[in-house]
Amino acid sequence: MAALTREETESLIQEVLEVYPEKARKDRSKHLMVNDKSLESSKKCITSNRKSMPGVMTMRGCAYAGSKGVVWGPIKDIISISHGPIGCGQYSRAGRRAYYVGTTGVDVYGDMCFTSDFQEKDIVFGGDKKLSKLISEIEVLFPLNKGISIQSECPVGLIGDDIEAVAKKSAVELGKPVVPVRCEGFRGVSQSLGHHIANDSVRDWILSNRDGQPFEKTPYDVAILGDYNIGGDAWSSRILLEEMGLRVVAQWSGDGTLAEMENTPNVKLNLLHCYRSMNYISRHMEEKYGIPWMEFNFFGPTKIKESLRAIAAHFDDTIKEGAERVIAKYTPSMDAVIAKYRPRLEGKKVMLYIGGLRPRHVVGAYEDLGMEVVGTGYEFAHNDDYDRTIKEMGDATLIYDDATGHELDEFAKTLKPDLIGSGIKEKYVFHKMGFPFRQLHSWDYSGPYHGYDGFAVFAKDMDLTVNNPCWKMLQAPWQKPVAEELEKAA
Repeated sequence: MAALTREETESLIQEVLEVYPEKARKDRSKHLMVNDKSLESSKKCITSNRKSMPGVMTMRGCAYAGSKGVVWGPIKDIISISHGPIGCGQYSRAGRRAYYVGTTGVDVYGDMCFTSDFQEKDIVFGGDKKLSKLISEIEVLFPLNKGISIQSECPVGLIGDDIEAVAKKSAVELGKPVVPVRCEGFRGVSQSLGHHIANDSVRDWILSNRDGQPFEKTPYDVAILGDYNIGGDAWSSRILLEEMGLRVVAQWSGDGTLAEMENTPNVKLNLLHCYRSMNYISRHMEEKYGIPWMEFNFFGPTKIKESLRAIAAHFDDTIKEGAERVIAKYTPSMDAVIAKYRPRLEGKKVMLYIGGLRPRHVVGAYEDLGMEVVGTGYEFAHNDDYDRTIKEMGDATLIYDDATGHELDEFAKTLKPDLIGSGIKEKYVFHKMGFPFRQLHSWDYSGPYHGYDGFAVFAKDMDLTVNNPCWKMLQAPWQKPVAEELEKAA
């Protein structure tokens, strides 16, 4: 079945909206659109970054998840305390596969859970003293930590604990940064505000710590921002940048350190992988330090080639020649990967629903394999994300924002994709519906997917998923004979 026409896509949206009450239907209609590549702005076509509708199943996370799970948690030599009840800290521990080098519990702490474990008495009497004691105990037990962040959970904001005062006092006592982060889960409409709050805390408490201190600079210093090293992604990206002649001074958050964060203001260019979660700090450094920034996309050889040349354009001929040398080096191996997997994946349809950048960034990698993305959407995008997305997608492609469980199910039934890429909450629902599925938040325990090395892994994983013979043994509900369904119901 070919992709839907514009009229068919518009009809699908209306059909899906019919089940909602009038008010809900009016609200959700603003979050669904048919792509038009001629548009310069998405604002008139789709609404985003709004409160999810009560009573529907949203896939979003909270501000705490955006701060602790994305920005602060992967910094490997900083201990992030989940200040509040145990659940949030345990649920957010080590779930994103943000790889790092080091010895856990000795000099790195990303896979560990540090929590103040709020009880009823802490809600009644406050948790400031408990937090202060916890910080002191951490320093005794884990003396090689380089700093501490306090990730506040919902009850902390509700009862009014003064984590800023505790942080300032503890920082003086320890002689290390102690950063209070007001990322209570009830703030904002999704994890996106948590990204912003975390960026602001880095700006206020970390970034200027080494201003004015000596630093041996080169003309080719860069930083990688917003890459969380899922399955080793940042490493496979860093290899290419260093091969073309650049010096990567910092990468964070994935496998990042406090020193790298503090040294970032010395670079010549900030390379932004996840725009949604790190554009705030990039803009700040551009304003305060005059450091330009640019997005890059290392998913698939076509986008890698474009990004390497765009990065090189910021430097002299040495780096431009280096970029061409890197492209020439890897082109034969990428051609071999495409020759192997494209015949097996050509014409397959993909439906995406992910987080902050992948609904548009992975499109090129699928196209390199001859696959077509027939629907895409974000959990927590803003309109500037959709501005970037409409140029990447084909005309009449279905685009959805903060999609509900009902909408995703119905879209899948009509679009009948050969592969769905989404998150862990959606994975098993679509498995039961008979759809091949890849978990594109943490690469389904695989990776890396970035860079030339990552594309080979990506292509293999897509082939193993789409062409797995198990799917032939399953029937989606709409494919089963009506009589059989009635018999089972009886």
